[in-house]
Amino acid sequence: MSSSSAEHEHSRLCNFHITFFAIVLGMAGFTLSVQKAGGLIPAFHPVSTVLLWITVALFVMVCGIYFAKVVSCQGALQKEFNHPIKINFFPLIAKILLVLSVVLLERDMTLSFYSWAVGTALQFVASIVIIAAWIQHDRFKIEHMTPGWFIPIVGSVIIPIAGVKHGYPELSWFFFSVGIIYWLILLVIVLYRMFFHAPIAERLMPTLFILFAPPAIGFIAYVRLTGGGIDAFGRVLYYFSLFMFMLVLYQLPKLLKIRFYISWWAYSFPMAAKTLASFLMLSLINNWFLSFVTWFELAFLTLIIIVLTIKTIKAISLGEICVED
Repeated sequence: MSSSSAEHEHSRLCNFHITFFAIVLGMAGFTLSVQKAGGLIPAFHPVSTVLLWITVALFVMVCGIYFAKVVSCQGALQKEFNHPIKINFFPLIAKILLVLSVVLLERDMTLSFYSWAVGTALQFVASIVIIAAWIQHDRFKIEHMTPGWFIPIVGSVIIPIAGVKHGYPELSWFFFSVGIIYWLILLVIVLYRMFFHAPIAERLMPTLFILFAPPAIGFIAYVRLTGGGIDAFGRVLYYFSLFMFMLVLYQLPKLLKIRFYISWWAYSFPMAAKTLASFLMLSLINNWFLSFVTWFELAFLTLIIIVLTIKTIKAISLGEICVED
């Protein structure tokens, strides 16, 4: 390999950003959604198994490449952590482990527990470190605020979904409380930023989908924490996520016009979370409207995953990703 070619490959490695873990998280959410659909249509079960293996393989591959970047590119990790946007994507690793722990609940409780335990520990550390960075910062501006800022705290809301099953209800309530309160605080700031300041940059527009993820995940976690029934607060969480989904869907024509970035994978996990919330709501309140919403969301999620996969493969082949921002 020539020196120029080696330098090019090294440059691409150094531009392998933390945001690539969003691909794995999206696939994990899709796997769980298909698995839940298997409860109604058994033919989905083997499909979810294949998706699980693909997700695990992707996770290992992305972890390997990112570790190689950290070792080979001096200062790259610190640079990303100091970035006002990218810092919020570091907890994606914890979220992947937490979502996989939910997938594994119906497959292997031991593996599920270990995945949950490690994910919970990483989520706790990430929450403390990143929120402290927000408080002690000297570089963040209101223009840096996007729905992506929900990422560091949404993982806390995922913890109870498997945590209750593993026998840790109080710990689950602790993380649920942290996640829900911080979501409400950040929601106000995010909406203020979008209402009264310049529009979000084009490459970050897909993060709008994250707006409906916290209440959707919060609904699932709350139902698990309260014993599997539905009450007024559960309805508030679900229907607020449904409204936010409709609001974001109204923006879809504008979103389709932007060029492809890896940030497009921000469409995937929130859509999976909304689909999972609808499957749960349908199991609690079985009517034609919720049935339509649930299957529409699963079909929409599947379309998103297919489009994102094709566009990502095409971008890789054309060398359009892993380039300098």
